[in-house]
Amino acid sequence: MSFIFKILEKENIDLIIPLVYQLNNEKLDKALLKRRFNEMVTYKNYECAVIYDDDKIIGVSGLWFCTRHYSGKSVEPDHVFIDESYRGKGLGKQFFKWIYNYAKTKGCEAVELNTYVANAASHKFYFNEDFKILGFHFLKKL
Repeated sequence: MSFIFKILEKENIDLIIPLVYQLNNEKLDKALLKRRFNEMVTYKNYECAVIYDDDKIIGVSGLWFCTRHYSGKSVEPDHVFIDESYRGKGLGKQFFKWIYNYAKTKGCEAVELNTYVANAASHKFYFNEDFKILGFHFLKKL
């Protein structure tokens, strides 16, 4: 299989909604996701990376770029998801290698990310990618 890794054109952001919907265990309304992603693509520090298998998007990761006092210029992969039928074949490793290389071309020195507490498979993946736990992510809904 030959996969294509690329930055999704902003006008095509709606194409990722089905995957992100699955990521959130179908708890968020698709219309709400569509509104949020259509706002996110207007931000200068957000891009969306995707994996194509022919003309089908089978993987997604948002990329948030910023500079932090403790890590320098960094990228934060967000809403990382690969279609279940493509998992366990090394595709995640290939995708992250592509993300690392892409981030380097943008001058990034570090990669930071959050993952859901209950997603043990992602924890194992990120440990295998040499990520270290730096802290806790807190959320308060207003």
